[in-house]
Amino acid sequence: MAGHEVINRPFSDVHRMGNKVVATLLHDPTVEGLDVALYMDGSASMENAYGPRGILAKLAPVKNQVEPQMQWMLEYLANKDRDGKVRVTYWAAGDGTQLEMVGDLTGPQAKGYRFPGPRSYGKATVMLPVLRDFVAHIKQQVSEGAKRGLAVIITDSQINDAHDVTAYATQVAKEIASGRLPRINFVFMGVGEQVDEEQMEEISHTTYPGVGHLWCHRIADRMEEMAELVAVLVDETMTVAAGGTVYDEQGKVLKTYEGRLPAVLEFEVPPTCKSFTLEVAGQRFDQPVPEEHGDEDHEDEDEDHKAEAPPPAAAAPSHSRRGHRH
Repeated sequence: MAGHEVINRPFSDVHRMGNKVVATLLHDPTVEGLDVALYMDGSASMENAYGPRGILAKLAPVKNQVEPQMQWMLEYLANKDRDGKVRVTYWAAGDGTQLEMVGDLTGPQAKGYRFPGPRSYGKATVMLPVLRDFVAHIKQQVSEGAKRGLAVIITDSQINDAHDVTAYATQVAKEIASGRLPRINFVFMGVGEQVDEEQMEEISHTTYPGVGHLWCHRIADRMEEMAELVAVLVDETMTVAAGGTVYDEQGKVLKTYEGRLPAVLEFEVPPTCKSFTLEVAGQRFDQPVPEEHGDEDHEDEDEDHKAEAPPPAAAAPSHSRRGHRH
């Protein structure tokens, strides 16, 4: 797999598909009817990240690495949610397949809320129950006004059932494309020192017919803007400026946007193009063109392995310039 790309501000994602580049600008969207859930990895591999608890939590110098990430994300996401409450659950608990519901938490609760980890750390990291739970939740919430779903999944990314996750996501995408489910997106949020970013990318690269990407991923300690957490919600209907121009590295105009600059830019580049520049209101922003991701539409999976289809949608810690891909 190619190395992780560097994504320069003001971009949050940049993809190359053949000679086409799709670049998403950082934007803090408001999405009508958004229902948000936050799932925290409760597997044994995360135990050190949560740190000691009980009397040891008072005596030991080791801190809970997950809790501060949960607190700022919860506060931010609650402001995006249609009713100001985020569904919060531990996953991969017990035998690795169990969910431990924390509750529906509000933004004001976030700063002081304790996240010590699940009652029983999981013996495996099985993510499929998370997807099933969220799909069932969204279906229930549609009658209450939900029009779109966003599930943020906190993990060290050592997932044991990646194939099942991909297969089930394929079925979810078909339900979305057919109109039987509202649009749903999943965001991997890697925490801790042992994040398996390669596995996150393998799942997140997938595109689905009629839907595009369902997934994106972020690494918590690389995030510089809270808006990066919800970049997957940004689309071409959103406007970020009154216009702009995209140039290649030789200064040739690749595309001109008159009147409005959408939050998602699409333009053609020459085969040898290595970078482009966006000019907006007299400011110029340079961005390397990433290697082609090799995204593939997942239409049909091996029937022997296909997961059951669903029946008939504060500031982040900043340590370094991040690079990431869907």
